Amino acid sequence: MAVSPFLTGPAATSARSPGDATATLSAAAHTASRETMGAPRTVTYRGLRIPVPDGWRVHRLDRDPERCVRYDRRAIYLGSPGSQAGCPAHLVGAEDVLHVTPAASRGAERRRGAARASARLARHTVRPAVDHQTRLTVPEAGVTINGRYGDGPEDLQRLIRSTSVEYPPPADDIESYLPGWSDEEADPGWYPSEQSGGYPERPWVKGKGFDTCAAPSLHAMRAWRPSFKVSNIYIGGAARACAQPNLTRSWVSSVRGMGYRLIPTYVGPQAPCARYRPRFTAGSAAREGREAAVDAVRKAKALGIPRGKPIYYDMEYYWSADSSCRKAVMTFLHNWTVKLKALRYVPGVYGSVSSVVRDLAHAKGIRRPTALWFAHWDGKTALYGHPMIPDDLWRPHRRIKQYRGGHKETHGGVTINIDSNQVDGRVY
Repeated sequence: MAVSPFLTGPAATSARSPGDATATLSAAAHTASRETMGAPRTVTYRGLRIPVPDGWRVHRLDRDPERCVRYDRRAIYLGSPGSQAGCPAHLVGAEDVLHVTPAASRGAERRRGAARASARLARHTVRPAVDHQTRLTVPEAGVTINGRYGDGPEDLQRLIRSTSVEYPPPADDIESYLPGWSDEEADPGWYPSEQSGGYPERPWVKGKGFDTCAAPSLHAMRAWRPSFKVSNIYIGGAARACAQPNLTRSWVSSVRGMGYRLIPTYVGPQAPCARYRPRFTAGSAAREGREAAVDAVRKAKALGIPRGKPIYYDMEYYWSADSSCRKAVMTFLHNWTVKLKALRYVPGVYGSVSSVVRDLAHAKGIRRPTALWFAHWDGKTALYGHPMIPDDLWRPHRRIKQYRGGHKETHGGVTINIDSNQVDGRVY
């Protein structure tokens, strides 16, 4: 999640002289040139040749498996991420990103189909989608191309169409054939199912919770279980800024079997006056609110999250004093709430007390969400008595408070960058 403007943190930077700034910029430019501006401006992976646009970074996950696959800055990621990526606790927003991962392939297809595959890539169309994603498998190269775009699909489409396949692959690309390792393979999920009585059935829970950008490995979740009862998961959305290599139906079943309760969260388009992209507009707010609900339910069902469970919409901070922007947000969330209820899921909203939470509390003529997850990084765990949230709203057992922003904690020998939460609310 993004930093709440309501709270302070170690974000302030020290003053620097012009000379220091110039040196810093030069060092950054040198680093970027080494990583993204090599000549020629082409990278290869399993025989796939990808031209690197100016300003894009290239990360080889086979060499750097702990790197976080981020969707909030333009980059090309090559390979499978490790089981425990070093992601920040909070990231929001979307830029154009290409992530190429290994896939099953047949040798005959490699030998005969390079030209055919290149021609198919040259015709690929990235169609507008609610979650701003596209995916295609290229068996001739043994890869799957996963694309995310920011405001529009045009730049991503041009990048994919300019990519080609060559056979045989370059000699220095042989290491990319090493199979990826997944934590899911190491832990098949033997934990008890919900039907076996492995955890309580009530729709709410009280206790300590944490949230982090990418779902941790099963090993990490097991190590942290004695310290926490609740964990957030980012199930989808166009503004979700971290890849989720661990987040599968099996992962959800396994951590539920450990005794965790989960906060399913969807990070879709943001307010017209927010700093994050993509954004909805006043004219599209109602339609996009409904579309987000439909997509969120689709993502929840794919993870095995059944009807009757909550899905929280992550609406990051926006300039609430802008009345037209505020009205657009309320229209969006009204439609999110109504549609999600119609689809038989419980609507929730996450956001800052200084923008969306305050506006929801005082709005007229809208359907408020059933559950509230509010961010106020004051270090206090009290869920009631807040000046911006009347105590008669969102009770009983309908509140979660994020009381501390991004910081690192270690439990069971595993360190993760998290936000801290106090929970007395609706969960899965």
